[in-house]
Amino acid sequence: MNIILNGESREVEKNASITRLLAALNIPLAKVAVERNLSIVPRSTFDAVILDDGDRIEIVRFIGGG
Repeated sequence: MNIILNGESREVEKNASITRLLAALNIPLAKVAVERNLSIVPRSTFDAVILDDGDRIEIVRFIGGG
């Protein structure tokens, strides 16, 4: 199944959750925000949100600094 991830087409396994997507990308859950089809996904629902073909996903990583 295909999604658009940060503006680029990407193939993902069928029935993948946001948690599984982030794990496949080696992205820690603690320091990201995820938007799905223009709506912010609460971190507490990452495991329950199953991706659909054609979803538009934006992942933003938080970077500290000073």
